[in-house]
Amino acid sequence: MGRRRAENHHQHARSEIGIIRKNWMGKTSIVLVFPNYYAVGLPNLGFQAVYRLLNSMESVVCERAFLPEFPGPATSVESNSSLEDFDIIAFSISFENDFLNLLTLLKDAGIPLLSSQRHEVHPLVIAGGVACFINPEPIAHFIDCFLIGEAERLLPRFVNCVESSSNRSALLIELAHKVPGAYIPAFYKDHYSSEGVLESLTPVGSAPRKITRVHVPQLEDTPTQSVIITPHSAFGNTCLIEVSRGCSHGCRFCSAGFVYRPPRFRPLPLLQECIRNGAEMSTKIGLVGAAVSDLPDLGRLCDQAREIGVQLSFSSLRADALTPELVSSLAQSRVKTATIAPDAGSERMRRVINKGITESQILKATSALVASGIPNLKLYFMVGLPTETIEDVEAIVTLCQKVKSAFLESSRAQGHIGEMTISVNAFIPKPATPFQWVAMDAMPLLKKKLGIIIRGLKHVPNVRVEANSFKEAAVQAFLSRGDRRASDLLVRAVDNKGNWRKTFKEAPKFSLSFYIHRQRPFDEVLPWDHIDNGVQKNYLEKEYLKAMEGKMSPPCPMSGCRLCGACDA
Repeated sequence: MGRRRAENHHQHARSEIGIIRKNWMGKTSIVLVFPNYYAVGLPNLGFQAVYRLLNSMESVVCERAFLPEFPGPATSVESNSSLEDFDIIAFSISFENDFLNLLTLLKDAGIPLLSSQRHEVHPLVIAGGVACFINPEPIAHFIDCFLIGEAERLLPRFVNCVESSSNRSALLIELAHKVPGAYIPAFYKDHYSSEGVLESLTPVGSAPRKITRVHVPQLEDTPTQSVIITPHSAFGNTCLIEVSRGCSHGCRFCSAGFVYRPPRFRPLPLLQECIRNGAEMSTKIGLVGAAVSDLPDLGRLCDQAREIGVQLSFSSLRADALTPELVSSLAQSRVKTATIAPDAGSERMRRVINKGITESQILKATSALVASGIPNLKLYFMVGLPTETIEDVEAIVTLCQKVKSAFLESSRAQGHIGEMTISVNAFIPKPATPFQWVAMDAMPLLKKKLGIIIRGLKHVPNVRVEANSFKEAAVQAFLSRGDRRASDLLVRAVDNKGNWRKTFKEAPKFSLSFYIHRQRPFDEVLPWDHIDNGVQKNYLEKEYLKAMEGKMSPPCPMSGCRLCGACDA
């Protein structure tokens, strides 16, 4: 039974039907948990969309919880209730590095970490989000049910099953058989070879062999925008509006570009309505999507924003799509720093990764942005990409020097010279991409490549190089590519308060290189093979082979194509 309630928020009563142990005014109680800090988690649009959707259901009451800023059990924002007070704990997981926080939240709430150790008295623990689409296996032992896909179609069926089932066991069986996208890890058994390679993940009984991702074919009737705005979030008082899902460009390192295929855009009238609604909440509106600059009629949205007096910002813009309207909107929004992501320095490497932008387009975009009055520029690059040579790394330095020249020329015309920031990240081979088989560069080689960039740009004025931790990147690679055996290390890492170096050292017979520095053959069973995200594995293999030959692929046409299989899913 629940132990805490806000005095004037909910009344406690006992349900006589369904799996519900604790009933809040006759409703199923769900706490939606973002396993990170409050200020970071609140702007996440997927989280807010699920929160709104659940609370729109008559039979559900949904509250929010986040990782506490200080050690101790998390409580819900709305009623200060503990996680164990709810019927269902629903985790929204965007990043693999939050797996550790998930375990910490469960442990601090007094809930058994392993799904196999929970009983009727415990909340049902479910999880969704893009990290679960890609590879749920490292946390499979901790989750009762994953929801693989988009919430608009998944959640209504899930809630119907919850309300009609008599107990936990019956519910899990019903979810596995009646809700597409519901993945019950307990119904699958993993088998390994004597060398430690995964041989199979087989269903027990009549559980489906493949879990098919659920997606919303059209977005005309599904507006997604901020439900709550707070100055304490990473985006401040900005109302966020999702304009699209997926990306047509097919960058071979990007999992989001494949698991959300085919790309879908919201129609102009719906987005115009969202902007009008957003203008009532804030004078700042952020357009969110994997490639906002691909949105048809984006210029008309910019015009609308100017007419009603709101400032627009964009989550992602490609250098080859910076129209005068977009640059003008950025300038009018008083953006101080614009971002371009070449990702690689040489034309050869950009062909390998299928980036689809040229050096001339990067330089042209630089000049246009600075000329419009945006003083600062940030460039994103990766080191350790497949087939990368030292010459390719040196090309990053050369490209940055050329960008600096264009930057300087335009800055002088403005009478002010801003700053260029070069952000360097280690390439992580991600599941569900054409690079899912490749080995990640070893730490010494990554450091050598970073050193080349730092030394090459050291004496260039107003240029700053920053790099994310390569050690953290190695942990992320392990968590994104791991199998169910990763659960033991996650538990150890929680006990070690997040000290992964100590955790890896303590683990008997564990080899980090086995998971992240090993080239995997095409015929190896991958831990995520049972998750069907729509794109066929043989298509990813073909894209990998094209990458090795330095051949480009055209953008996804979004309909009427049978190449990757997503439109047949």
